[in-house]
Amino acid sequence: MLLRAITPEDWDAILQIQEECYSQLDPEPLHVLQSKWHVSPQSCFVFEVNESVVGYCLAHPWTTNMPPALYEPITQLPKADTLYLHDIAISVKAQGLGAGSKALTRLKQLADRFNLSSLSLVAVQGADSYWRKMGFKPKAIEKCLGSYTDDAMYMIYKLNHREE
Repeated sequence: MLLRAITPEDWDAILQIQEECYSQLDPEPLHVLQSKWHVSPQSCFVFEVNESVVGYCLAHPWTTNMPPALYEPITQLPKADTLYLHDIAISVKAQGLGAGSKALTRLKQLADRFNLSSLSLVAVQGADSYWRKMGFKPKAIEKCLGSYTDDAMYMIYKLNHREE
């Protein structure tokens, strides 16, 4: 499995994978997804198998405890201390190939390069159990997660070598 930078030609596949993976959420519009890529292209990538896009990751530097709302484009990055995993979606065609582990390794390296102290995300559709296995811990925050699913859970993965 190859992890590579997103190209403009990948967006049709990304939209199809988003629709396949999220049954409890309306799909985010293309311009909203692309906004994450525009502000941080180096932390957005696709998973490729046999020259076919089978998954994607949209991540960007952000502020801990303040996840961005769904459906709203990102126009600029704040003073960041976390690498926010906006979306990692993997088609059923690629499940079981270790895509999540490979993505997490890449994201930890990026956070280190960006001098960030953590990775963070909002788990939806019961994905918190997967993210717990990957080392993320739930964290109560004051920000409303109303644009996400009813089971939305903010989670954080602290990088050991960084100070708070």
